[in-house]
Parts: sequence; structure tokens; C-alpha cells
Amino acid sequence: MNGNPPDGPAPAARPPGPDEDRMARIALTWLAEPGNRTVWTMTRNEGAPAALARLLSGDIPDPALRAAVLARTASGDPRRLAEAAMRRAERLGARVVVPADPEWPRRVEELGTLELDGGGRIGHDVRPPLCLWVRGAQPLDEAFHRSVAVVGARAATGYGVHVTTDIAYGLAEHGWAVVSGGAFGIDAAAHRAALAAGGLTIAVLACGVDRPYPVGNTALFERIADTGLLVSEWPPGSDPLRHRFLIRNRVIAAATVGAVVVEAAARSGAVQTMGRVLSLRRKAMVVPGPISSAMSVGCHRLLRADPAARLVTNLQQVLEEVGSIGEYYADPPRGREHDRDTLDEESALVLEAVPRRGTASADQLAATAGLSLRTVLRRLSLLEMTGLVVRRDDGIALAPRPRSAGR
Repeated sequence: MNGNPPDGPAPAARPPGPDEDRMARIALTWLAEPGNRTVWTMTRNEGAPAALARLLSGDIPDPALRAAVLARTASGDPRRLAEAAMRRAERLGARVVVPADPEWPRRVEELGTLELDGGGRIGHDVRPPLCLWVRGAQPLDEAFHRSVAVVGARAATGYGVHVTTDIAYGLAEHGWAVVSGGAFGIDAAAHRAALAAGGLTIAVLACGVDRPYPVGNTALFERIADTGLLVSEWPPGSDPLRHRFLIRNRVIAAATVGAVVVEAAARSGAVQTMGRVLSLRRKAMVVPGPISSAMSVGCHRLLRADPAARLVTNLQQVLEEVGSIGEYYADPPRGREHDRDTLDEESALVLEAVPRRGTASADQLAATAGLSLRTVLRRLSLLEMTGLVVRRDDGIALAPRPRSAGR
């Protein structure tokens, strides 16, 4: 067969048995890295067992994929390796979820139409997962249904950790699952805040769910597995290779309602994740930081480069972005209110005419304010009632105000 498989409607095919389909998807994910466009298209058009048979027979249109399959098959039989992965998962208490399962997160299927410019193979191969390994009791679709990703720099500053903690804790309190990648810095702060709030948190990993990375977060991952979810596209035992973090990021972007990036350097995985969020037209939220901080460069570039990226500075603004219309509303921030803020225009003119020190007669106030004496007398009665001016024997004066109150 020559050329790439078409991306058009899939032809009708005999559906494989559930076990056959599941094992074939596991084997395919082992043969080619997740997201591979050719493998996903073959699987969609022909079914996973037929796609696997074609790959193993060498009927592969993509030369790079053909070389990868030959290298992988030289080290083992993919069907046997799939069976071994299933047995390992069962011992771990993990499961593999496929599109035919009720708990499959349907949002990730939108990756099937995602097109990106540049980015090499990782930017080209952004198709949906063939399967997802899951550790934790929560149904996967329910957990992702009302979820927000909170991502950012590993080398987070105190400012970043503080902001992340406030946002993630508040999201969990409002019933939103907090999704991140389990890394040091912003990711770990987001997971810990959600756990502290008694909420649900999901770590999407770039390695097997039995060997979360980094090792320094092992205790955190165990807590997440107990009350939340560990999710990965790679079978148990898989190593956290560098390129897998970039592949993983598209799932974080696709499975959630939106994502918040708190801190990000000029080149970072968090910026790449937000690029996928924007391309998928999810809610893309960016927390600004000090212009002198290297950890804020990526955030500020996102805000300048794409008008769809929304600047957020607190939990309430995040909730307004991801919630339903009218679900969350807060008055815009304002300075401290003063009695004079509600004055009509004429009363305000009279008040401004009253000297800061000493007194003035009603005639003097009328001349200064440019109003008739009758109008000034009426407005002075109102100003007295509101406690802004007082009458003295020698005229009208400003009422005593606290030292901190401005005029």
C-alpha cells in the first residue's frame, strides 16, 4: 500500500471482540509511540487487530514507522508483551481503558482533527490515545468531565507556588478535579492543594502508572492513587523518556475543560501544553508574573501572542472562565467606597468648593461652584445629612475625617 491512509470516514468493518481489541491496542501502543497519526488512522479505519496484523506483516506506508516497528519487534513479540502488561496491571490494581469502555473520556477524541504547524514528529503525531492505563477507583470519564489543568514550571518560585495553591485548592472546593503532570514545582503544588481541600486530582504521566516520575514525588503519587487517578498511555514498567512528556501534554489539554499556566520559562512543556489548549479551543488561562522573573517569560509571551489566552489573577476569574454562564459571578475589583461616590453632580461641586481648612459662607460656595445660592443651600442640607459637611457659627466646613481617608 502506498501513501498515507486517508483521514476520511472509516469504512464499515466487523467489530473485533472486546479482549482482542484491547490487547491489540496495547500492542500497537508498544510498537509506536502514542499519538502516531498513521497507526491511529489505520486503527480507526480497519480496527486495532487488523492494524496490528498489517504492522507486523511490514505493510507500513510510513518509512519512519516501519523502522520503529522493526526495532521494537526485534526485542519481543508485541502480543506477548501486551499480555504481560495486563498481568502486571492486575497485580498493581490498575486497569486499561479503551474507547469501547463506558468510562472512556470522550473529549480526547477531538485530537483526531487537531492540526498543528511545525513541531516535528511530536507536533505532527497528536492523534487520540489508543488506550489509557488507569490507577485509582474513580471512573475516568466522570473525573475528567469537570476538570481543569493547572500546569507550570518545575523550578517554581514562592510566588508561583502560592498562586497555584490558592487556585487549585479553590477549584477542588468548588467540585472541580485538578489535573496536572506530577512534576516538581507547580504540578506538585496543584496536586497537593487539591488533596488538602479533600478534592479529586489526576496526574497524567509520561511513564508507567507503577513507576511515577519523579521518584521524589512517590508519596504524593500514592496519595493520588488512593483518592484520585494516575493515568498514562504507556504500559506499566515504561520509562519516563524525555519526548514522552511532550507527547503526554496533548492528553492534558484535550481531556480537560481548560488549563491554567502559572509560571513558565520561555521554552517549557507548560507553554507547549497551552499551545494544544489553544488549538483545541479549550479555556486557556494565564497568570502573569513579575517582568523580571525568567519563570514568567513564557506566560507573558502567551498573553501577547494569542488573544484567546485570558489573563487571570485569582480563583474567581478562573471559575468564571470554566463555569457555565452565570454559574460564577463576582463584582469587578474596586477601591474602597466613600460616601461621596454616590453624590449627584451638583452636590459633588458644592463639596469640592468647601475649603480644606476653615469655613466658607453659602454665597462663597455658590461663587466657587458656579451654582445658584438656592441650589447650594439645598445641596448643603444633603451633604449635612450624609455627614460630609458641618455648619459652624462662621460658615460651612468639611466634617472631620479619619486621617487615612482621602478627599
